[in-house]
Amino acid sequence: QVQLIESRGGAVQAGGSLRLSCAASGNTLGPLSLAWFRQTPGKEREFVAGISYTGGTINIGDSVKGRFTISIDIAKETAYLQMDNLKPEDTAVYTCAAALYGRGSPVERAYDDWGQGTNVTVFP
Repeated sequence: QVQLIESRGGAVQAGGSLRLSCAASGNTLGPLSLAWFRQTPGKEREFVAGISYTGGTINIGDSVKGRFTISIDIAKETAYLQMDNLKPEDTAVYTCAAALYGRGSPVERAYDDWGQGTNVTVFP
């Protein structure tokens, strides 16, 4: 089973930036697609961004398009989520997910392994 280690989130004021990382360990099966989802209490989990195992395909959620970017270091099996121009509505628990030979799908069931989640808070 793949373990996903997420970097610590943080708290920033609106308009600020944060970068999250997600590192996969224990993978012996093949290259991984990595993605980020987020969730706030009382709401369904929302797709944020995903990147294919080659890095050639990127999907970005509509609510963060133009502000968030995702990249991957294939050799390190680590994905990075750069979040710019953060808004209070971006406040959530952000969770990394991995899929073997995936394409960065926005669909939750495409992913086999999930991280523990990290908190991101954006103050007005």
